[in-house]
Amino acid sequence: MELLKDFLTYQSVEKGLSRNTVDSYFLDLSKFQNFLLSKNKEFVSFLRVDIIDFIESLRGEGYSISSICRYISSIRGLCKYLIIENVIKDDPSENLQTPKRWERLPKSLSISEVRSFLEVNSSPKPSGPITIRDYVMFELLYASGLRVSELVSLKLEDINSEAGFLRVLGKGSKERVVPVNIRAMERVKRYIIQQRPQILKKKKSPYLFVTNRGRPMTRQRFWQIIKTWGRRLGIEVSPHTMRHSFATHMLEGGADLRSLQKMLGHSDISTTQIYTKVTTDRLKKVFSKCHPRA
Repeated sequence: MELLKDFLTYQSVEKGLSRNTVDSYFLDLSKFQNFLLSKNKEFVSFLRVDIIDFIESLRGEGYSISSICRYISSIRGLCKYLIIENVIKDDPSENLQTPKRWERLPKSLSISEVRSFLEVNSSPKPSGPITIRDYVMFELLYASGLRVSELVSLKLEDINSEAGFLRVLGKGSKERVVPVNIRAMERVKRYIIQQRPQILKKKKSPYLFVTNRGRPMTRQRFWQIIKTWGRRLGIEVSPHTMRHSFATHMLEGGADLRSLQKMLGHSDISTTQIYTKVTTDRLKKVFSKCHPRA
């Protein structure tokens, strides 16, 4: 356990990773550590075969491909650290094959589904500052393609309403600038002037989206809110699907991959390229449905 703590401190202090990323490392590697202990092994003695056995156990428990890839990434990070610290000499994760990550394409809503969701949340005119806050968050999420952790972490100082962009602190504490359309920015401005002071009730907070207690909205709470509204409309929606929808619709509208990569905050463009397959698959479905000899 001490070795795990040292590794997490290294990731936070030396590499400057965000709290959310470090927490993910902790959860992943704690599970891996418990698996090793069940085999009477520790971090200093596990082998390649132990990693493979762990991956198989995750598959047996029904973990998704993307979750398994995350576990492998965490183990690789640990192995690199152990080598740096001279705890081990050989990397047991070297050349370890990763399961095909995108066997299941990211789910996105159609443009009509997004329009339906956002329009219902705009008319009839919503009442109550909390409800309006939620609607503004929905609108901004689709307008910017932010990760949910980035959305709830926004501060007032991150909003440049005149220039029409957000300053976002993303994964790995990397800062980027994200443009936002006029409609969403106007709603954000009205919320800041009208509803946000009503919610805070003279409390102080640097965060944009706040609760009655003056605290920032949590990822878990926002996830519950958007899922609840989606169920009322019969639409399966989550923060992730809204981000995927933003990316897919941008590409369908003619956006280039490099620009989209910057807006989404992807460090590797191969992550962004998955959306080209999403749009290609949609074109195939349209062709198959509409062409008389398809």
